[in-house]
Amino acid sequence: MSIKEDRLVESLLFSAGKPLSVEEIQETTGLPPKHVNEAIEHLMQSYNVDRKNATSLEIVKAGNKFIMQVKKPFTDKSIMVAKPEIKTDLLKTLALIAFHQPVKQSNLRHMIGERIYADVDQLITLHLIHSEPHGATEMLTTTRLFPEYFGIDSTKPEEIREFLAKKVIGHVVKDQQGEPDEKEEDATEESDDASLAKSQMKNDT
Repeated sequence: MSIKEDRLVESLLFSAGKPLSVEEIQETTGLPPKHVNEAIEHLMQSYNVDRKNATSLEIVKAGNKFIMQVKKPFTDKSIMVAKPEIKTDLLKTLALIAFHQPVKQSNLRHMIGERIYADVDQLITLHLIHSEPHGATEMLTTTRLFPEYFGIDSTKPEEIREFLAKKVIGHVVKDQQGEPDEKEEDATEESDDASLAKSQMKNDT
């Protein structure tokens, strides 16, 4: 194992912008899996322990993959210059699916209206949810990629719900502050969605 191999794995994690598995790193670099694992261990030790107070980055495990990301104390500032990958309305739909899963698509239509069909199509395309025929409707659940996508080092429903509730509610508040000319009824609808997220999280825990 060499410093050069550590730097090679580091460069992949830095440039990927998404979680990478040992297999993906191995296929790209040609390094043996053992060397990839050792490099990740060295880098996690360096970023998360040795240089903990000297860098704004960290390497965390998300599912069975690894991601280099900005530490939580710095995310509020860094997200201001980063284009969000998922719009607020779509994120709210995803949160509802995570809270209620397994959930019928027809039930979600009663909550958020006809846009559920387009939202579900988008989320399936992103591989964040899975859809199974259930009578005249579809049964929706999140996929294994879901926690990896958000860098959540957990597959526990309650921890995922808490993460999404904070993320959705944060977006709702920012949207309402940033769009003062929006119709009052739209703002009320968003507020109700945030309250629903909070309430459901409390009930499920």
